[in-house]
Amino acid sequence: MSVVALIDYGAGNLRSVHNALVAAGAENVAVTADPDVVAKADRIVLPGVGAFAACMNGLSAIDGLVSAMEQRVRREGAPFLGICVGMQLLADTGEEHGTHKGLGWIGGTVRRFEEGFGYRFPHMGWNDVVPFDGKSGKLAVEEQTSECHPILALGEAYFLHGYYFEAAQRSEILAMSDHSVMFAAAVGRDNILGVQFHPEKSQAYGLATLERFLAWQP
Repeated sequence: MSVVALIDYGAGNLRSVHNALVAAGAENVAVTADPDVVAKADRIVLPGVGAFAACMNGLSAIDGLVSAMEQRVRREGAPFLGICVGMQLLADTGEEHGTHKGLGWIGGTVRRFEEGFGYRFPHMGWNDVVPFDGKSGKLAVEEQTSECHPILALGEAYFLHGYYFEAAQRSEILAMSDHSVMFAAAVGRDNILGVQFHPEKSQAYGLATLERFLAWQP
């Protein structure tokens, strides 16, 4: 039976994400901080709620966990999904309450939204997710096109964040949304995917996203 490791490091909406994965068809979701379980998992999901530094510190404080993730995802190619701050931790650095080092799996910096007329801080609520082809710089404004990432589709999802991922390489931006600036709603490459929105709070759109993740063979 395929095992999905849902990383428990004290900074994620674990119950909701677990329930959403099960509703999407996952048969065995292991909520875990055990590096041995992570090292053998078929798929890995990293949720995240809170400040960048606190999440990164919580992840790093668990002996062997980051190393197990590095081995299973980056060297062995297990499909990986980062959610909200779990996506942001893929960056080189985050600028929330100072500058802090991230995992460095996807080049970039996590920056604060500028506050302006008509835009609330933080960005909270439903917003568009528009697949993006970083190579051509084109947004996939149709329902589904060949440029779309296999997990991502045009639709609306639920967001809750005050900082956004500014990717170093345009080719690693997989979807866009808009809140005072156009920002990355999803980033990734190869077997690594991060989404800024919360699939577990995004109703039918979110469940469909998780279903595609569970079927993904990068």
